[in-house]
Amino acid sequence: MNLMIPGNHINFLLRLLIDYVVLILAFLGTREYIAGLGDVFFSGFNLLLLCISITAWTIIGMSLHLYDEFRTRSFSYEFIAILKTALLHACFFTFLFFYCFKYYPYPRTFTLLYAFLNFVSITVVKFMVKQSLLRLRSNGYNIKNILIVGTGDTGMKFYKTILSNDHFGYRCVGFVDEQTNPYLNGQYLGKISDLTRILESHEIDDVIVALPDPNTEMEKIIITSEKEAKRVRIIADCHRFCTSTASMNFFGKFPLLTIRTSPLDDLAKQRFKRLFELCFTSILFITVFSWLFPLISILVKLSSPGPVLFKQERWGLKNKKITCYKFRSMTMNSDVVDANGRYLQATRNDSRVTIIGKFLRKTNLDELPQFFNVLMGDMSLVGPRPHPIPLHQESKNTIQNYMLRHVVKPGITGWAQVNGCRGETRISGQMQKRVDFDLWYIENYSFWLDCQIIFQTLMNMIKGDKNAY
Repeated sequence: MNLMIPGNHINFLLRLLIDYVVLILAFLGTREYIAGLGDVFFSGFNLLLLCISITAWTIIGMSLHLYDEFRTRSFSYEFIAILKTALLHACFFTFLFFYCFKYYPYPRTFTLLYAFLNFVSITVVKFMVKQSLLRLRSNGYNIKNILIVGTGDTGMKFYKTILSNDHFGYRCVGFVDEQTNPYLNGQYLGKISDLTRILESHEIDDVIVALPDPNTEMEKIIITSEKEAKRVRIIADCHRFCTSTASMNFFGKFPLLTIRTSPLDDLAKQRFKRLFELCFTSILFITVFSWLFPLISILVKLSSPGPVLFKQERWGLKNKKITCYKFRSMTMNSDVVDANGRYLQATRNDSRVTIIGKFLRKTNLDELPQFFNVLMGDMSLVGPRPHPIPLHQESKNTIQNYMLRHVVKPGITGWAQVNGCRGETRISGQMQKRVDFDLWYIENYSFWLDCQIIFQTLMNMIKGDKNAY
């Protein structure tokens, strides 16, 4: 846990002070609503509560990066940090005052209302501050001056990003490099050997290094800039491969840049997801599947000769083969590949589908045996849908980032499916769109997102899906 004051000290202290004011007002409002007549706010106990609350908020907030620099990020990043801080603060507050204080004078509603007011008030205030700062920056206030070292492709792209996002609050003072660029419009300030003079003669907050890596001048640039008390930021030469979820960690003294991360990289989140799936699936087997499975099995048997279950090999986590189970919805000995060896996807009014199979496929009931796969650990409730091996082989060499779907377990349902990307993928771009949805899910996973997808899937089962056939 790093409790060093991040970024600009004054900016950090102002943000912290605003939060303290909100916490005090929320405490006052809660006490006024809950406390009985004759309660004195400035009693020793109330002041102790408030001091502990503010201290806990500060430590938790700094640990969860609530006070990081969000200048170039959308408010959603800050909102998540607020939510985490508020939840952990509420848990701490509840535990402390119900189990550590023997004579706690307020009812449970005090803690709940205080936590609610904290979350709502701080969210509203931070959003208003964010919008106000964006407007000020767009009008030329609260600006940071930067010097870009490097006039190549990386430096020019970074410069264009600044110009097209004035709400970030950055102004380019000029460029430094061994050679100029015809598109600089007079902003070329000199060579790297002139850096000391340039830093002394211009008001500069940050030095942005946008040179090809490795570069022999890098050490000189860093030493010179830090001698002039300028913060140095380096654009990694691999930036073109990075995604919005890229992160950097230290391995010993070596900074390691991960170009694509997922919340499911966290072992604790994996275990929580698995625990939820086991509980949810077990409840379904006890309450619903115990009578629904036998009923569907009888209908499948009556519809056409053959086994009840259809087993098919598909590729799962880390590209390992799994056996995927479904209720059989097609007649036996149906062709799965055409004369050219291409996988035959199910089509509308497909003659291979049985009468009962049409109903099962329309309502997604044919997928229910995959809950056995969930219990066995081959699949998740929610994740990228596993494709039949022939279709998988076709796609992995033609669809961009297709194999990244396999960094997590496949799912019975997924973000792509609830957004209409299911069924045939014959039209150009359909499979790529499906993969893009799957990658978005992987990079933005949360427990609540899983709940949303499960709910949307249930709604689609009830009302029917036009792409299910």
